[in-house]
Amino acid sequence: MKQYFVMLALLMLVAGLGASPAFAQETASVKGVCKDVEGKPITGAVVEWASLETGRKYDLKTNNKGEYFSLGITPGHYKVTLLGPDNKEIFRYNGFTVSSAENTLDFDMKKEQAAAAQGSGLTPEQLKQQQEQAAKVAKENTTIKSLNEKLAAAKTAADAGDFDTAITQITEATQMDPSRELLWAKLGDYDLSSAVKQTDSAEKAKRYEAAVANYQKAVELKQKALDAAPSPKPPDAAKVLASFYNNLGKAEAQLGKTDDAVKAYNQAAQLDPAGAGMYYFNLGAILTNANTKNDSEMRKAAAEAFDKALAADPTRADAYYWKGTNLIGAATLQGDKMVAPPGTAEAFQKYLELQPTGPHAEEAKAMLQGLGAPVETSYGKKKTTTKK
Repeated sequence: MKQYFVMLALLMLVAGLGASPAFAQETASVKGVCKDVEGKPITGAVVEWASLETGRKYDLKTNNKGEYFSLGITPGHYKVTLLGPDNKEIFRYNGFTVSSAENTLDFDMKKEQAAAAQGSGLTPEQLKQQQEQAAKVAKENTTIKSLNEKLAAAKTAADAGDFDTAITQITEATQMDPSRELLWAKLGDYDLSSAVKQTDSAEKAKRYEAAVANYQKAVELKQKALDAAPSPKPPDAAKVLASFYNNLGKAEAQLGKTDDAVKAYNQAAQLDPAGAGMYYFNLGAILTNANTKNDSEMRKAAAEAFDKALAADPTRADAYYWKGTNLIGAATLQGDKMVAPPGTAEAFQKYLELQPTGPHAEEAKAMLQGLGAPVETSYGKKKTTTKK
C-alpha cells in the first residue's frame, strides 16, 4: 500500500511538470493632461479608452489639474475620446497604440486648433480670431453652467419657503452676469414673495421696493434685447416682457403707487394681446383694492378695466362679479328701492351663469335681491319638451 502511494505521488509530480504554465495577463499604464483652447485644465472630464480589438472600454476621469491616470490597461490599439463634463465629445484620437511601457496621451485643444487651422490654410490672424471666439464660447458655457446651478439652488430654497436663501443665490448670480433679464425678474419674484411673509412694515416696504427695482431692470434689459433683435422678432419675446410688466404692476400696487401700476398693466396688455384678459383683470383688481375712499372715478376706472378683461376673455367669471361690485358702489336709494347703474344686475347674473356655485355666488345673489332683480342661472335647469 505504501508503494502505491509513492507511485501516485510520482505520477502527480510528472503530470504537474508536463502542464503548461499559467501566465498573468500583460497590462500597461496610461496618463495625460487635458487642456482647453485657453490652456486651462479641463476638470471633471472623462477620457474614454476603447479597445479596437476587444471593444472593452476604460473611463478615466480628470482631476482638478486636468490630469488622468490608470494602471491595468491591456496593450493594444485604442480609440481615445475626450468627453467634457456635459458628456459631449471634445476631441478624439483613433488607433493610439498602448505598449507594455508607460503611455502618455495629452489633449491640448489649443495646439489641436492651431494644427487644424494650419491644415485649412488659416492666417495667424484668422487663427487668433478663431481661438478668441472658441475661448469666448468656452467662457460663456462655464458661466451658463454656474448660473443654472444658482437658479436651481434658488428654486429649491423658494419651494421650501426659504426666500432669503433664494434671494442670496440670485443676487450672487446677478453679480456673476448682470446682463441677463431673467435673473433680475427672478430676483423680483423672490423679493415679492418674501415681502408677504414680513411682519415689520418697514421691512415689507423695503422688499417691495427691491422687487420694483429688479423688475424695472428686467424690463430695461428685455426691451433693449427686443429692440436689437432682427425681424422677425422671437415669438415669445413680447410675452416675456409683458409678464415682467405684469409683476412690476403688482409690486407697485403693493407700495400704493397706483398710477405706476396702471401704466405697467396697460403696457403688458399692449405687448401681449392674447393675455390681455389676465392683465386687465389684475388692473381692475388693484384699482378695486386701492379704492378705500369709494372714489367714483376709481370705481369707474376699475369697471372699465374689468370690461376690457371680459372683451379679451368673456369666460372670466370673476371679472363680471367685480365689475358688478364696482358698479353697485354708485347705487342710490329712491325711496326704499336701490337703483344701480345700468349693467350692474347683468354683471351679477352673468357671474352666476358661469359659476352658479362659485366663491362669490351667495354675494351675487344677495346683490341681485337687493336690486330687486331676478336670480337667473342656467345651473340645474332642465330642458322643457314640447307636447305634441
